[in-house]
Amino acid sequence: MRMIACVTACVVSGLAAEGAAKAMTLTSPDIKAGGKFANEQVYQGPGWDCTGGNVSPALSWSGAPKGTKSFAISIYDPDAPTGSGFWHWWVADLAASTTSLPKGAGGGTGLPAGAVQVRNDFGTIGYGGPCPPPGKPHHYQITVYALDVDKLGIDGSVTPAVTGFNVHGHTLAKATLTGLYGR
Repeated sequence: MRMIACVTACVVSGLAAEGAAKAMTLTSPDIKAGGKFANEQVYQGPGWDCTGGNVSPALSWSGAPKGTKSFAISIYDPDAPTGSGFWHWWVADLAASTTSLPKGAGGGTGLPAGAVQVRNDFGTIGYGGPCPPPGKPHHYQITVYALDVDKLGIDGSVTPAVTGFNVHGHTLAKATLTGLYGR
């Protein structure tokens, strides 16, 4: 009985180690984990007092699990004083062969064919950078999701909540990089 327990524990341990070795990762040359967003990535738009470049960061990811058919990416601020956070970007329907986005892709330039950006909480389609109220820095969670479908069946008119609902229902794995910004 002890031998069976040991074999079972060893197999489970080996599978866990294999899974850990293949975990998804997300990196950016523009934002380091726990680092500050540069002014280039900060929001600029009507009705807001931020004066950044509103350029989405370059992103790269690896380690997607077998069965990945597409990717989605979001940027979310859980610290926003809305009671439900603030969505700064959703892009979906990135082909499974895609492993990076260039700087500025959130403005539409550099997105792979077939990618779909939806309305953010600023009310515009595409990337909207950090622009928190004065005070403590906010945490901006950049997440890449490996999905089990080729297309989510959404378009730019859907809300971030509807996008999130569809993404979370098809997520195989995800990786998150958190950057900070305050003023």
